Amino acid sequence: MKHHLKEWFTAYTLLAPSFIGLATFIIWPMIYSGYLSFMKWDFLTEPRFVGLRNYEKLFNDDVLRLVLWNTAVYSVAVVFITLILALGLAVLINRDLKFRAALRAIFFLPVVTTLVAVSGLWLFIYTPDFGLMSYILRLFGSSGQAWLNQPNAALWAIIIMMVWQGLGYDMIILLSGLQNIREDLYEAAMIDGAGHWALFWNITLPLLSPTLVFLLIVSIIQAFRVFDPVYIMSGGSGGPANSTATLVFYLYKQAFTNQDAGYASAIAYLIVGIAVILTAIQLTLSKRWVTYQ
Repeated sequence: MKHHLKEWFTAYTLLAPSFIGLATFIIWPMIYSGYLSFMKWDFLTEPRFVGLRNYEKLFNDDVLRLVLWNTAVYSVAVVFITLILALGLAVLINRDLKFRAALRAIFFLPVVTTLVAVSGLWLFIYTPDFGLMSYILRLFGSSGQAWLNQPNAALWAIIIMMVWQGLGYDMIILLSGLQNIREDLYEAAMIDGAGHWALFWNITLPLLSPTLVFLLIVSIIQAFRVFDPVYIMSGGSGGPANSTATLVFYLYKQAFTNQDAGYASAIAYLIVGIAVILTAIQLTLSKRWVTYQ
């Protein structure tokens, strides 16, 4: 009995810092945010109970509909474009290339660079007068464009930047998945006369499906949480005309610009609800097509 108590005490003592951090920075903020979602609070006066009014406002907010659309377009584009490009690069680099290690390092470098630095770099690239993008366009006889000042182009400018930034991470994860596929499977298929496309479609893709599902879930959650590049690239406005505003940015704007902590908390719970639903759908669908060796 004393031995079990000692093990119990040692285990929970070692876990205590993690439990304290989890309770302090995740569990308690979620509970308090839920409480605030039923309140009207401007950070200065006492919170006032308003019932479900903040949640009713979610259904009547025209800007929120635009923000939801922006977030959906951003998430789908960034996640799937990055996955497709990363898969192609991973298959290419998985071959016996002379500079494979150097290529991995080059593609992974943007991942370890802070989003603030990446956003600053791409602000320079998108500069109409002397940016790299405008310089390339002038080489082909076109003129420089104010990409971030055009409602139809600003969000896609951020999407391109985030695909570039996240490409290396997806590539490395997919590369590790490719290297875990047994070579004898390919050898047996080639003996039977399978070509490169048949090998990829019938062996590589099915056995890479657990890795793809993992990246899909993680990437979508991260995409819904995007804030830094939107804030920096739009100059803190989410513009032009809210064309780059995403859910987390809109939450921030409601809380700290409009000083409406209650409505911001309701938006936070909307984000959590969407993330939970999307994750559940992906996990359910993944059971039908994930293949293990």
